[in-house]
Amino acid sequence: MTTAGCLPVTEDFAWIRVEDDTAHGRARRTAATLAAQLGFGEVRVAEVGLAVTELATNLVKHATEGVLVVRSVRAITQAAVEVVAIDRGPGMTDAVASGRDGESTTGTLGVGMGAVRRLADATSVLSEPGRGTVVTARFHPGRAPLDEIPEADTAGITRPIGGEDVCGDTYAVHSGPGRLRLMMCDGSGHGPLAAAASRAAADLFRARPTDPPEVMVKQIHEGLRRTRGGAVAVADVDVAAGTVRFAGLGNIAGSVIAGGRKQGMISAPGVAGHQARTIRSFDYELPPGATVVLHSDGLTERWSVDGRERLFAATPLAIAAALLRDAGVRNDDAGVLVGKPRP
Repeated sequence: MTTAGCLPVTEDFAWIRVEDDTAHGRARRTAATLAAQLGFGEVRVAEVGLAVTELATNLVKHATEGVLVVRSVRAITQAAVEVVAIDRGPGMTDAVASGRDGESTTGTLGVGMGAVRRLADATSVLSEPGRGTVVTARFHPGRAPLDEIPEADTAGITRPIGGEDVCGDTYAVHSGPGRLRLMMCDGSGHGPLAAAASRAAADLFRARPTDPPEVMVKQIHEGLRRTRGGAVAVADVDVAAGTVRFAGLGNIAGSVIAGGRKQGMISAPGVAGHQARTIRSFDYELPPGATVVLHSDGLTERWSVDGRERLFAATPLAIAAALLRDAGVRNDDAGVLVGKPRP
């Protein structure tokens, strides 16, 4: 379990389409700019840029519909750069072997992945034949572990609607011994005003994250009255008790994934900040090894877990990115939050 308290805040800095060689430079400059802003030294900034160039090159050579997401991860005094490479195929049967130096054929990660692994502080690869590949890489300023940014049981990802620079969806997480508390908000509409509403919900959650989900949702409902409002949900994942307590208002979908089955969780109709009837919570079973997923209505709820053993064995960030790729088919802001609590 990660360190108790509210976890580092992640911001999706840029989504970059990588469809030809012209995208390499933009991806490298974007990542290098963010690294410099976070206080990375000149040499480390150059290393981040090199790794991102390799990831972009692999997308052009070996994949279709590639995209790079450049993210900042900020704690109290520490920060990291995170990069997610996502594509729609062809995918690989053996992603580990395909990522080794010297093993580069069509449909593989290419030799550049060896360089990425050497330059990054943490990497992961999820590849599903016929669906695509997700590669994640995290870069620390000094090539050393960061106490304030530990390995996480949770991860989320957001994507703004086309034409907007900011996303109206956001999430927040709190962890404690044997517990994860997850919050997702979809601000009404799009753009800065929607983002302001969802950020207000996240701030309210972080102020009192251990309140029961139904209490937290009521507090967020009251606290968003002077904003556009939005849809919101809170899940309390209790590993020891083997339960998830869930409360939602509006179109935030929640699911518990275990044993090849997807158990949906119930949200009440309404708009936080403007319209709500009775807000209550419901309890659901949390089997050992289960994954909890929350997402906005920027994703269709019709995604399936059938044949997705590789997906739900992956890291939380890779799961979130793959679900957004596969189910984020609507022209809307989109956000996914994934929790994989450890015993």
